[in-house]
Amino acid sequence: MRKRPLIVLSTVAAATLLLAGCSGSGAPQSSGTPEPTAASQCALDAQPGATSDAVVVEGDGADTKVTIPADAAFAGVERTVISEGDGEEIGVNDLVSVEYQIVDATNNQVLDSSARGDGDVLPVLLDTNQSSLFVAALECKPLGSRIALALPGNVLGEGQNNVVVYAEAVEKLPEVATGTPVDPTPGMPTVKLDDKGAPSVTIPDGDAPSETKVAVLKQGDGATVSSGDLVVVQYLGVKWSDGKEFDSSWSRDAVPAQFQTTGVVAGFQKALEGQKVGSQVLVVMPPADGYGASEGHELQNESLVFVVDILATTPVQAQQ
Repeated sequence: MRKRPLIVLSTVAAATLLLAGCSGSGAPQSSGTPEPTAASQCALDAQPGATSDAVVVEGDGADTKVTIPADAAFAGVERTVISEGDGEEIGVNDLVSVEYQIVDATNNQVLDSSARGDGDVLPVLLDTNQSSLFVAALECKPLGSRIALALPGNVLGEGQNNVVVYAEAVEKLPEVATGTPVDPTPGMPTVKLDDKGAPSVTIPDGDAPSETKVAVLKQGDGATVSSGDLVVVQYLGVKWSDGKEFDSSWSRDAVPAQFQTTGVVAGFQKALEGQKVGSQVLVVMPPADGYGASEGHELQNESLVFVVDILATTPVQAQQ
């Protein structure tokens, strides 16, 4: 139910050029949800080179220092494994917590880092459309691997400086809501989960509510979603009028979706903001908070029902 394409981080967004042609997860969009194709396990599989090998990484955690030699050539996209982890291999569409720094090669200034996150890590969905920089750095390597990714400025966009990404995928994160079940709210649709956590919805008799209503089905205890955050979710959307599914991440091989809370229709935004990671919420929205009277839209004048598992939330870095 996204209203428009979104930019995540300026550097990350530019780095989508690295993975042109690779598809990522779908997301609820007002212009229709494109059908993704299966992404290969390794979208880029960048190899080591003279520049990535020359990057010096000292310390660990919040004390990690990344130093780039002044004469580094940046001849191409290069990736060096500083130390290999012993966890399972990760790939495209995995949801992981990441420790990282993005460093400007011209002055060794840290442009962005996971130090702004809880415990010096931030959640990242390895989506080739929106987080391709992290896909290029982390894909096809074991959890715990420490990586140096060298990116020439010309692959990031006109006038961009060369950068190095230091990254470590610390752990895989749950891809279903893990919160404590909450008693159903009277008058709301009934939700049942299968053995994989995928929901199905039964619409009650009667008219849809005239205003958006949100009920918590599972209460999480993670970070609180704020306005403008980049969220990662699983979701199912059905029409109140006939109970038929019109969109679902579960129908796309249960690949989570990510988008900003301010980039979706009003009812979906109301369902997300103020909730905690790990929660599962049920939202019923009238057309006014959905697609309204959008002429010719498949959901024109429809009241909509969504079940949403909130998997992660990250404040979006200010554009630089």
